[in-house]
Amino acid sequence: MSAAKTRPYGEWQSPITTEAIVAGSLRLSEPMVATSGLYWLEGRAQEGGRTVVVRRAPDGAIADVTPPDFNARTRVHEYGGGSYVVHGEEVYFSNFSDQRLYRQQLGGEPEPITPEPEVPAGLRYADARVTPDGATLICVRERHHPDGRVDNELVALPSDGSAAPRVIAAGHDFYSSPRLAPDGARLAWLSWDHPNMPWDESTLSVATYVDGELRDARRVAGGDGESIYQPEWAPDGTLYFVSDRTGWWNLYRERAGQAEGLAPLEAEFGEPQWAFGMSRYGFLDDGELAAIYTQGGFDQLGLIEPDSHRLRPLAIPYSALSSLVSDGQKLYLIAASTTRSSSLVAVDPASGVVEVLRRGSSVEIAPGYISEPEALDFPTEAGLTAHALYYRPRNQDFTAPAAELPPLLVLSHGGPTGATSPRLNLGIQFWTSRGFAVVDVNYRGSTGYGRAYREQLKGVWGLADVEDCANAARYLSARGEVDPDRIAIRGGSAGGYTTLCALTFTDVFTAGASHFGVSDLETLATDTHKFESRYLDGLVGPYPEARETYLDRSPIHATSRLSCPVILFQGLEDKVVPPAQAEQMVDALDEKRLPHAYVAFEGEGHGFRRAENIQRALEAELYFYGQVWGFTPADAIEPVAIAHLEGR
Repeated sequence: MSAAKTRPYGEWQSPITTEAIVAGSLRLSEPMVATSGLYWLEGRAQEGGRTVVVRRAPDGAIADVTPPDFNARTRVHEYGGGSYVVHGEEVYFSNFSDQRLYRQQLGGEPEPITPEPEVPAGLRYADARVTPDGATLICVRERHHPDGRVDNELVALPSDGSAAPRVIAAGHDFYSSPRLAPDGARLAWLSWDHPNMPWDESTLSVATYVDGELRDARRVAGGDGESIYQPEWAPDGTLYFVSDRTGWWNLYRERAGQAEGLAPLEAEFGEPQWAFGMSRYGFLDDGELAAIYTQGGFDQLGLIEPDSHRLRPLAIPYSALSSLVSDGQKLYLIAASTTRSSSLVAVDPASGVVEVLRRGSSVEIAPGYISEPEALDFPTEAGLTAHALYYRPRNQDFTAPAAELPPLLVLSHGGPTGATSPRLNLGIQFWTSRGFAVVDVNYRGSTGYGRAYREQLKGVWGLADVEDCANAARYLSARGEVDPDRIAIRGGSAGGYTTLCALTFTDVFTAGASHFGVSDLETLATDTHKFESRYLDGLVGPYPEARETYLDRSPIHATSRLSCPVILFQGLEDKVVPPAQAEQMVDALDEKRLPHAYVAFEGEGHGFRRAENIQRALEAELYFYGQVWGFTPADAIEPVAIAHLEGR
């Protein structure tokens, strides 16, 4: 190996190019076991972000199920999930363009089984399950009316499309997780109402399912400030679920009408239900449960013997786990580590042997270019502690001049009810391999640390999250790790809001990047989709009663305090954070004559899915920092138009 070259931070040449990041990159999700094989979803940036149902046959052969002109993605709650289900050799899925449900026999062509909606894409379906006889689907439906009203309900429909869907449960604002008992005679489901989000308060109900109707419905758990996650029926007909009644999302089962706790632990067996189709536990033929649980921001896999309440950790070389299902013998899940990108894996719980079935990335990166994170617990306001993952610059080919400190990127995750993940993220390694330090902050309000930590953001969004991001930067600067004059903050969606607040209301940052971020809380409260239309009641306050708070915490109304360069990225089809949010900020920056750039993408919604746009966003942001901080990236990048940069 040749000696490392000395070059300033930010100017290191890296093999982790934007082409490498999107080449062969797959968003793997929602494995599902059926008699005809193992199925899962693949989101493909190289195919315009299309989501494909893929099957691994019993002989190990892997092939696409859905044809190239179909996109298996639902828009229920806008975030989707739960877009397909399999019964035998029949696959049912939501198609993105029209949101109708389609039925496809293996090897055949998809056929619609739901009617054409009056409002384009206005009848949306998710989270379906098929009755044991294969005759009926039960699922969530979201109806969009011509006058803008939206109804969410549970419906049953013939699997052959011979009749229109029939409503079997309605009256609550939201429904999810309809789950049939093995004999098909009972249905469990979750529901919740405004102003709650499902992680605030939700209810688990059960009813008998007879002649296509629900009878004798009863509440099993939830309500009164309790959040329920993932109800499932065991093979013996026992109902299991996750509840946070102790302050932690732990596993329970119903016994004699009572909730019995299993393996009580200060750990999270659940996660925020932003999407349908989530799964963190499954059943084995020997009576044990396999479950994912989170402690200190890292995921683990464990086996639980329900009668003894004993949990036995299962050692596997991964730290970020999701989407666990079981065929009774093996476990199938999406797994990643700090050095491995996401893969679909099979785990033998008896031996602990892990088999990789599908890799999320075809790119192999040498260890000398990978920065592994350090878990940080750092002090923040009011004597409290916040959490983060810290990545140092790393590139085996380069070193920086002796007296130079690296620039720092502070990452603010979306949600804000969410968390960063300790998985190999080439989007982070893109920066560290070029000489940037990165701190990925699990600010107060993040999940994975119990309900008490999650609720520390209640009423103080735009304050506590901003304080924690600023204090993470101060902490690393005080340790002498980073250059205090080159600290940027970046984030998407809710993380974009935190970014814009941090740039406006603190003096810690000298640049920033908002990806489809919120600039005006009042507009968000009055012009967003139903699922999140009351989300801010808990994070900020009820609207319009707390209107002054909304105005005070909106960066768009405090641009006089903004004094550093900003780049904004926006999808022009975004229904969650509409483009006007970014465009208002651009106008304000222009009026102040602050250096800024605006990069908008046609055809993109909330989050960028197309390969060319993912590449452009990364390269444009790197170019922007180079221009405002005075370094020249080693990459050949198409310039970005930066207004008012002259004189800096």
